[in-house]
Amino acid sequence: MPENDAARAAKDAHQARLAQALARTALGDRAAFRNLYEASAAPLLGVILRIQRDRAVAEDLLQEVFVKIWNAAGSYDARQSQPMTWMTTIARHRAIDSLRRAQGEPRRVVAGDDDEDDPLDRVASPDPGPQELLAQAIEARVMRACLGGLSSEQQQSLALAFYDGLSHGEVASHLGQPLGTIKSWLRRGMQALRSCLEQAGVAAAA
Repeated sequence: MPENDAARAAKDAHQARLAQALARTALGDRAAFRNLYEASAAPLLGVILRIQRDRAVAEDLLQEVFVKIWNAAGSYDARQSQPMTWMTTIARHRAIDSLRRAQGEPRRVVAGDDDEDDPLDRVASPDPGPQELLAQAIEARVMRACLGGLSSEQQQSLALAFYDGLSHGEVASHLGQPLGTIKSWLRRGMQALRSCLEQAGVAAAA
């Protein structure tokens, strides 16, 4: 096989593994999410650093990016983009938003400051501030922990019903289980999830 073809095949295989990891992540698979992190964290950090040069800030942003990926994995559509392209877009937007937030903070003016007009000065960010992002990250960690306490059947059922928006009948068809079984998994899964979130002080979704 020519070198270019071999490189292309390796790249396609890598993208396929990322797509599979995203699909499993959407079902609450923490091992798949860990694999996704290990395979993509370095290049995504590079994307962020090209925009946000402060490495400490960039590393914090990378964690926010993966919280977003965990929460939004179910919305990834392989027909629209490659997995790495989708994740890179999330990383780039998060890095740009961090600059917008920084531009909105008071800045001490000293001799030698660059007075060039920055377009970001005129852009207001609708995104939540740092405190809200921290609260969201904490809630996301609590949610992951609570989901991890459910059975694999309950995790899959909830992911298909709430992340993918499938009906109970469609979930039953997808998992090859009787409708009554799916309803039981969903009901018990929601009860356990709500109880766990309430104990952690996080409001459960209705």
